[in-house]
Amino acid sequence: MGKQTKQLKKNPLPLIAYPIILDVDKTTKNEIITPKFKTMTNLTVHTKKIGPILRGHPWVYSGAIIDMPEGLNFGEPVKLYSPDKEFLAQGFFNSYSQLAVRVWGYNEEEEVNDDFFKLRVQLALSIRLQVIDQKKTNCYRIVNSENDFLPGLIVDKYADYLVVQFHNRGIEAWQEQILNALIKIVKPKGIYDKTYKRSLTEEEAALRSRLLYGKVPTTIKVKENGHIFAIDVAEGQKTGFFIDQRDKRQALTKYVKGKNVLNCFSYTGGFSVYALSAGAKHVTSVDVSPKAIELAEKNFVLNKFQKSKYTSICEDVKKYIRQVEENAFDVVVLDPPAFIKDRDKIKEGMIGYKSINEVTMRVMPSDSILMTCSCSAHLSLDEFKNILVNASINAGRTIQILEVLTFAPDHLELPSFTEGGYLKCVILRVL
Repeated sequence: MGKQTKQLKKNPLPLIAYPIILDVDKTTKNEIITPKFKTMTNLTVHTKKIGPILRGHPWVYSGAIIDMPEGLNFGEPVKLYSPDKEFLAQGFFNSYSQLAVRVWGYNEEEEVNDDFFKLRVQLALSIRLQVIDQKKTNCYRIVNSENDFLPGLIVDKYADYLVVQFHNRGIEAWQEQILNALIKIVKPKGIYDKTYKRSLTEEEAALRSRLLYGKVPTTIKVKENGHIFAIDVAEGQKTGFFIDQRDKRQALTKYVKGKNVLNCFSYTGGFSVYALSAGAKHVTSVDVSPKAIELAEKNFVLNKFQKSKYTSICEDVKKYIRQVEENAFDVVVLDPPAFIKDRDKIKEGMIGYKSINEVTMRVMPSDSILMTCSCSAHLSLDEFKNILVNASINAGRTIQILEVLTFAPDHLELPSFTEGGYLKCVILRVL
């Protein structure tokens, strides 16, 4: 972790030294997992498996470990060494299945305690404060999992409140220390846990959507590039809003002035709000969720748009797009949910992306704009581009790529951790 690592070597921290227990938050009365481990476990990595660790990849598989000891607990801190006793990295025990260790540091002398988590939260927050205009935007990602040296932890900021997700049991084991760090560094009025069942287990899922600290209102009003949005963190998708699309929404604005815009899979109207603010002639938003459409309408009102400028339709986009009159829209946004959620669904998902883009291109006028997105981690950018080429051929259209966008600065990535890259957005000129 660069210069920060050198500083840590001068100031080693004391090691936590107790078994895992459960505490109860005095404010919310919810149980909070508190890890306190007796020792730091040293693990040896096969020589042939050292390369990815040296390159900064944060995952270490069980086959890379020589003589994995029994009895390790989820989240237990470990140090990784080569067979020659050369220090490689620090992390925590993930499981005895394929992915054994998740790496969270590269300083041998750094010890795991409250300050360990405060340092990482402060390091993560500092770059967001630098690159995001706090006067215009108060909703963004503070901690982006492995990419911010806290594997499996997501922390999103919505005005004065935080929404967290614990995507594995190991990072969840450090919940108390993480909450303390967030309260100390970020100073939120409330923290809400929005961990989905795919992240942990079916049995635990019902407990994960809950208040962890302070108070969080049902609806939070936030600013994004000066636009106002109402966020429902409890019932909304992801942590409440697709904040990873902020820069893509802004990119759309240069193409919409005086145009008829169709926003497909519109959710709560993010792209629609930006298009209307940028002078679109009319914006049609389509989503299958009645709640999403209701909240989108609320966002249009919050931003004081004329009712005649927008239309909201609650319908399945895949059905709607096949009924659209040709040449009706000059600009179309396709921002569907992930069509590929598992490796065994790649082929099926690729067909889905090709189909929706092909059908859309067929109904677009010549010299129009298509912004098309994929949030499937199992689909590479090159594969997505190839899908768009095949879709255009089948639709009998010629396309030109105007822009390609991936992650925004608050969703920063480690260059070696390609598995962490999921979002792809391509802006096309359709001829």
